[in-house]
Amino acid sequence: MTIVEISYEDEDHEGDAPRAWVSAQVEAILARLEEPNWEVGISFIGDQSMQELNRHWRGIDESTDILSFANEEDDLPFLPDEGAVPYLGDLAISLDALKRNAQSFSVETEEELLRLLIHGILHLLGADHETNEADEPMLVRQEALLAQLRGSEH
Repeated sequence: MTIVEISYEDEDHEGDAPRAWVSAQVEAILARLEEPNWEVGISFIGDQSMQELNRHWRGIDESTDILSFANEEDDLPFLPDEGAVPYLGDLAISLDALKRNAQSFSVETEEELLRLLIHGILHLLGADHETNEADEPMLVRQEALLAQLRGSEH
């Protein structure tokens, strides 16, 4: 069972990233990755809040499209209850940056949102990339997964 907790910095943002659609996409991504039993938190924010997060956590004083915060509680002082869903981590997504990306790459905002969700989940699961070059193994995997998920919508 996948649990997706979604928050919006501004409730008007739900129209840009509908709760039910986002939850369904996260479930589909994790199922495709054969990692179906996780809890994930997702916050949809604006550029200003993203810049503050990026400055605080990465020392980079500018906005970005997505930040991933993996749960690194390897040494829990207790075992989770049987049947409890482990917490994978949090994603912060700037809807302002998402819209700019979509326009820059000439794709629908829905496709770019799905791309960012895949990207963030791959990071939460431990994948990483050195550059943003298209031949980076993580980004190749991201785009293949995007194509699979987009293909299954039709």
